[in-house]
Amino acid sequence: MVPRSDALTREVVDLIATVVARYHAEYEEAAARHSLTGAQAKVLALLAGEPQPMRRIAQQLRCEPSNVTGIVDRLESRRLAERRPDPDDRRVKLAAATPEGTATAARLRESLNFAREPLAGLSTGERTVLRDLLQRMLGEDPA
Repeated sequence: MVPRSDALTREVVDLIATVVARYHAEYEEAAARHSLTGAQAKVLALLAGEPQPMRRIAQQLRCEPSNVTGIVDRLESRRLAERRPDPDDRRVKLAAATPEGTATAARLRESLNFAREPLAGLSTGERTVLRDLLQRMLGEDPA
């Protein structure tokens, strides 16, 4: 077993922290160009994938459902999201991206170059290994 405080582990942790910080900063800037907060952009990206109950969104973002309610309210006021009844359980409301919300989420995703440009310099095999290692670090099974 590798000691948790060895120099290589510290270097890897620092590099991961740098990547996360750069990605977060670029994500916030991209969101601001669309007059969104980072949290609004993240919720919109989730909703562009599929309509979801707000409780599930809160779980994915690791926040309180009341926070998601406020975010969805603001997205709704801009006509980027809407609430609809769940066809499987009409007691549940789903948040969903509107067509404009889906288009905004796509434009935002396309404007994120930080990860895309450095990853383009890696071969398909290197990107596959990186993906698999990251999934393993997160406790997920590689695809």
